Amino acid sequence: MQATQTTRSPAQMAGYLALSIILAVLPFVIQHTLGNSWVRNLDFAMLYIMLALGLNIVVGYAGLLDLGYIAFYAVGAYTYALLNSPHLTPMLAGTHFAWLLHAPLWIVLPLAALLAGMFGMLLGAPTLKLRGDYLAIVTLGFGEIIRLFMNNLDRPVNITNGPQGINLIEPVSIAGHSFNQSLTIAGVEFSKVHLYYYLFLALALLIIVVTTRLQSSRIGRAWVAIREDEIAAQAMGINTRNVKLLAFAMGASFGGVSGAMFASFQGFVSPESFVLMESIVILAMVVLGGMGHIPGVILGAILLFLMPEVLRDIVNPLQDKLLGERVVNPENLRMLLFGIALIFVMLVRPEGLWPSKRRKAELHDSDTEKAEKSANKEAAHG
Repeated sequence: MQATQTTRSPAQMAGYLALSIILAVLPFVIQHTLGNSWVRNLDFAMLYIMLALGLNIVVGYAGLLDLGYIAFYAVGAYTYALLNSPHLTPMLAGTHFAWLLHAPLWIVLPLAALLAGMFGMLLGAPTLKLRGDYLAIVTLGFGEIIRLFMNNLDRPVNITNGPQGINLIEPVSIAGHSFNQSLTIAGVEFSKVHLYYYLFLALALLIIVVTTRLQSSRIGRAWVAIREDEIAAQAMGINTRNVKLLAFAMGASFGGVSGAMFASFQGFVSPESFVLMESIVILAMVVLGGMGHIPGVILGAILLFLMPEVLRDIVNPLQDKLLGERVVNPENLRMLLFGIALIFVMLVRPEGLWPSKRRKAELHDSDTEKAEKSANKEAAHG
């Protein structure tokens, strides 16, 4: 029997080619139509896509509710910030760890992913027997603990600089070129926001490839089995303990990568960037887009991140024109629309805006079965 090979149709290849061209020219189109600030928003959207894809492994694949995911984002951000700023130089200079200071990206990025993955396993280990609300409460507490540690580790030894945060963080440097400086190639100028866009896009595509491969692997099927019925999965011989820990570690490592890129892009990190609301927003991106479905998660991340930016550009000028003053804060309006959108999705499309075929079939098959049962009961009583 010959091994079957997956081949893509010409239409699919043309679609991928068109998408590649769009992604390549997108920052320049946005710059010339909406301005440079929107290219920066696009960069942040890429960061949130990476975060949402990481949380999708824990929530979408393994079915483990995690409200402390922002902690891994913080671990990655502080890892990059501490190693690429003058903050720890007096402490590490002259020691065996001095080589880590101002280390290149190919060292710092895997280190941030590794440390975040270790924290993910640290979170997962004591929560293996917890489910539902109890798991949510414990993960929520873990996220707050990490934030409080970052906020208070400035004494007796100043490690994180406390609530003041860490500044003077060096940008990414590749092949000796700092991303803070513009780069001209073939007459085309690439500014800082353009360079970071392509770096973030490359990392996001790498995470998409990894998560896609994981989804169709034995590990991915084990995650789905645990999500559907953990007792049945254990009876089938799946080591639920190790598989759950792996889900926490893999999801956390992607959060660490995103956090490291956030620190390099911003040039400043503080505990204020890693509050509970950020974890809730990332979870909402996964739920709104479609849990377990990579395109849906990407759609949810883009919509929820860009919503406040669109509102800011529409609501404020509209209030100035009609009322002469700003009565409604776009941030408050954002939370109102945010809640309305979630309620609407839960009532009308519980599977998300762009669900996987499997999840959509599961939910709608159950609805069909309920309707058939109620119809049979009515016929029997009639």
